Amino acid sequence: MKHRIEELDALRGLMLVWITGTHLPTILSTYVNQPLGYFAATEGFIFLSALFTGRIYFRIAERDGYGAMWRKLWMRTGKLYCYQLLLLAFAFVIEAPIAAHGNRPAVHNLLDFYFSAGRARAFLDAALMVYRPPLLDILPIYIILLAFTPFAIVLGARFGWKYVLTGGITLWLLAQFGLRSFAYHVMTRAFGLQVPLNEMGAFDLWAWQLWWLVGLWLGVRWAKDNLHLDRVKQLTIPAAIVAVFFLALRYAQVHGVVAFGKAGVLFDKWDFGAGRMIDFTAIAVLAIRFRSLLRPLAIRPLVMLGQASLPVFCVHLLCVFFALTIMGNDPMIRGWKAIAVVLASLSALLITAKIAANRRPKVGDGRDTSTEVQTPRRAGCEPGLATEKVA
Repeated sequence: MKHRIEELDALRGLMLVWITGTHLPTILSTYVNQPLGYFAATEGFIFLSALFTGRIYFRIAERDGYGAMWRKLWMRTGKLYCYQLLLLAFAFVIEAPIAAHGNRPAVHNLLDFYFSAGRARAFLDAALMVYRPPLLDILPIYIILLAFTPFAIVLGARFGWKYVLTGGITLWLLAQFGLRSFAYHVMTRAFGLQVPLNEMGAFDLWAWQLWWLVGLWLGVRWAKDNLHLDRVKQLTIPAAIVAVFFLALRYAQVHGVVAFGKAGVLFDKWDFGAGRMIDFTAIAVLAIRFRSLLRPLAIRPLVMLGQASLPVFCVHLLCVFFALTIMGNDPMIRGWKAIAVVLASLSALLITAKIAANRRPKVGDGRDTSTEVQTPRRAGCEPGLATEKVA
């Protein structure tokens, strides 16, 4: 017997649709960019990916040993890195010549450093994940976090997750006070780094690592059947108050009613401010408490998108590059073109997910099932086998 929590797959699929709608240069972006408060689909996508990674690879470590876990995690990291190289090749070989003609400012702006540094140096720096062009900056963060995941799981298992999380919190706190700039200047002096800081991606790795560690920790606890979700009921009212407060605050800021000033760092997406973590946690508590309401989301298209999250994410980037290319000198794609771009992009995501579903290994078919885990029945946990795919 196989068991999947399809609501979570669908939720990941919804996050991918949300990210696509936000990135496409249409009027839709205005309405789907952080509509529920101070959190975006990026937080949800990273968190759910870490959650599944922690659950699945900890079970691999228990079943096959930590050596197998290290090997499979780094193989997956290598696969992600190959996807990143392909995306870079698309941007530099196909998009850059188009942008060089001068009538595609949106694409040209994404590749400023490429044009100033030259093709060879830009590709080398990008391959080393030092230069991270806009839109292509989140996947390197994912790759780095995944590469260090085995260390986190081993340290958590041997010494306790409180030490791992304490280290993550410490780095996050330092990031709020300029650790990224300090590390950049150190690397510049020590290694002669010539990539401008603003070309090293918008996301601060030193801050976002904490969110990944929290997801891993909860994923490991989930694997141990130690999440105690029944306690969430006690937090329903406080979570609802926090969620409503941040929702009101978000729209008050959008309409110019309030201005944060220096306090804006609490809600900064790139440095992952504390306000964003609090808001996301409150929404997550409500989602768990009323998870029965999420079941209608588990429609086949969203489930398929969630189960094929990596290739779907990569294809969404290709769709965004295409949209920016046809946008020309306009600030936004409008009218029937916008509708066509959105529908074509969503269709491309679904086709990708369908192809991935057809190619997905089945347990017992003799092909590699390294990202699938079969868990024997244990007292007090869900009966049957759990078979899941990593984000």
